[in-house]
This record gives sequence, structure tokens and C-alpha cells, in this order.
Amino acid sequence: MLRGVAGWVPGEPVGNERLPADWGVDDAWVRRRTGIGSRHRAGEGMATGDLAYEAASRLLAGVPAAGGVDAVVLATATPDHLCPGTAPALAARLGLGTVPALDLAAVCSGFVYGLAVCHGLVTSGLYGRILLVGADVYSTWLDPADRSAGVVFGDGAGAALVAAGRRGDPGELLAFDLGSDGTGYDLITVPGGGARARAGGKPAGPGDGFFRMRGSTVYQHAVERMTASCRTLLDRVGWDPADVDRFVPHQANARILHAVAERVGIAPQRCVTHLERVGNTGAASIPLALADAADGGRLRPGDRVLLTAFGGGLTWGSAALRWPGTPQTMCTDSMEGTQHVAPR
Repeated sequence: MLRGVAGWVPGEPVGNERLPADWGVDDAWVRRRTGIGSRHRAGEGMATGDLAYEAASRLLAGVPAAGGVDAVVLATATPDHLCPGTAPALAARLGLGTVPALDLAAVCSGFVYGLAVCHGLVTSGLYGRILLVGADVYSTWLDPADRSAGVVFGDGAGAALVAAGRRGDPGELLAFDLGSDGTGYDLITVPGGGARARAGGKPAGPGDGFFRMRGSTVYQHAVERMTASCRTLLDRVGWDPADVDRFVPHQANARILHAVAERVGIAPQRCVTHLERVGNTGAASIPLALADAADGGRLRPGDRVLLTAFGGGLTWGSAALRWPGTPQTMCTDSMEGTQHVAPR
């Protein structure tokens, strides 16, 4: 069962008018190509673990505390270190003691993959309540000269509580569809830093530590894979596209979102979008969009919700669920960031 979601983004929004002048873009150009009006950047000294902590703290403050947290799963493509994982430090910082904690690397599909992993751990009876966090700080990996990625990506974190419950209750996680295609591993990548680069015996190139994406090819894969995954999942749960109350795709860019919704047959007014204000926040994008929709009253108890995502690997996945009952939402905006909580 999904018990609640929360999100946090750092600092003040960076509007399109504040993008570097040498990129040669303006607000109209960025909005036309991506649908993004602003994004947030983590400040100096702020890493993925910090954003994850902020989102998780807000979630745990807003949901019933009974039962505690039995495990932590952190979905991220931008861990604080190559080794060790970031999740154990997050659990310790949250005061969760010695609970098991692990990182999950599925890039922008990480939150959907994480939901499936948490669902399996709970339904197996191994754990009762799992904290799932999706967090990414892409600003640390962006090449200052690469405007194509620079206009799209923002930093953020979203958290969810997955717990045991009764079949048929609001919040039930109904089904998943996951996939990968490693033949496209080089379409979205950070070439340097890992064991493969170090094993090559060559010194790192000047741009090897930056994020790289082959945009046009990724666009085609993203639309095709998410569309097929959604159709498969709708058949599995017995929903027609018209049965979906809210469609929440990974917030990559507006063109991808609209293309997938149109191909699946979901009306635009049922699509939840949040990227206009925060950009593509990687594994955080879906929980941030869910929290924002809950705060705005666009999610009601029992709503049939379809999630879908696509990321590097290549990876993709979709999830079907019913929205938790009786959400009590709150939103706080400040110089430090924003929070949205929708607990059951």
C-alpha cells in the first residue's frame, strides 16, 4: 500500500531568463522545446543525501508514526559517493537505527522500480513499512557548455511510505510492468568514474565526468517504451485508458509526456505535470508530481492512478495504484525549498 508522499526542492527557482547567456536561449525557446519554465539547483555543499533527508523528514513528520520504518530504499543516479551507498547514511541521519538500507540505480525509472521492490518486500512479509526516496542532484554532473541537458534538468527529492494493508483499500499497489534494454546503455551515461573507465588504463578525458544524453534517440525510445509498458499494464489490471483518473509520467519534457498520453489514449486533462516549475528531476520527478497534485486537490481517495517512467540503462516501468484515502495535504514554500505532503 502507498501510505503517503512528500517532496522537496532546494533554493529559489532558476527561471529560463537566468540561464547562461552563452547558451543562446530565451524563455520562449525553452518552453517551446521542453515545457519547462524554471528548475531548482542545489547550492554549494548540498548533495543527494541532503535532499533525500529533507523529503524523507517531511514525509515522516506527516504520516502516522505507529510501526516505525523497517527498511530504506533510495533510488538515485547521483549518489553522494561511488562507494558506499547513500541509503545507509540517510537511514542513520533520520534516526532509524540499524534498519536495512540500499541504493537502487535505475536512473529516471528509479522510483517506479523502487515501488515494485518495496511492494515485493512488503507482500513477502519480510518488512511491514518501507521508506522509499527518489532523489537526484543532476546539477553536479551537468557540463556547463551543454545547453541541451542544462535547460532540462533540475534537482529535487521525493519520498513515499509503502506499508502493508488490506486488498481493495485506497493506496493499494495493484500491478507493475518493468523492463530494460542494455543494448542502449550508452544513450544516457556519465562515461568516467566507474570501474569500466578505470579498467581501460587511459587517463580520464576533460568531459568524461559529465552527463551525456543522445536526445533525439532517447526521445524515440522513451515514447515507444513507456507507451508499450502502459498498454501492457492496463491490460493486466483490466483498465481502459478512460478508466485512468490520473496519469503521472516521469517528467522528462512536455513533448514526451504529451506523446505518450496521446498514444495510450489518455485525455490531456487527466495528465499530471509538474515539470514546468521544477524541470526533469530524475528519480524524484514522479513523487514530486504526485505530492504537487495532492496539494492542489487533483488526487482524490480511490483515484485510479497510472505511473510510467523511462531512464538510462535503458530502463522503463509502469505502476497502477489507487490513491490513498483521506489525504491531508500541506504545502510550505520558503527560501530553502518547498514541501508537499499527502499522508493517509
